[in-house]
Amino acid sequence: MKRYILTDTPGAGKTAILRWLECDGYTVVDEAATDAIALQQAQGEPELWTKPSFLEAIVTLQRRRQEQAAALRGDVQIYDRSPVCTYALATYLCHPVSPALSRELERIQVQQIYEKKVFFVQNLGFVAPTDARQITFEESLRFEQVHQDAYTSLGYECVLIAPGGLPDRVAEVKKQLEAAP
Repeated sequence: MKRYILTDTPGAGKTAILRWLECDGYTVVDEAATDAIALQQAQGEPELWTKPSFLEAIVTLQRRRQEQAAALRGDVQIYDRSPVCTYALATYLCHPVSPALSRELERIQVQQIYEKKVFFVQNLGFVAPTDARQITFEESLRFEQVHQDAYTSLGYECVLIAPGGLPDRVAEVKKQLEAAP
């Protein structure tokens, strides 16, 4: 089974691309961070990302979803982010990399969980804030670079998905998937 990561800077359009791919029959494994944020906000934690324990919740949910996805159909799975994204988030927030995150990064490298080709959706030139996405466009550009650097430093190849219309971006991801050996 081939597991590809689709990632982006916040607000770049990754979720719309993933939903389209899912409707076209691709197996999509959902992101953990947004769900961890929603749960903790519902529990009364308005700014949980200020606490390093937030990263533990994300990495735990990411691993659980990856392990559960092993039973899903299809030769190709597309993951909405990965533990490398969590590492980039820790770097961006100046949080220490926890032992759990370090172990997970090592596990995905040793077991070669994900394909080395990562689809990196580039920013659209703006960011629309949400309850879970409270970042300015300028901050998103800084995070985009930290994010891309995290992947390349761990040996992944970032395939840039350029800004544009949704059909064009989806077509580019599909083209890259079809070209994969």
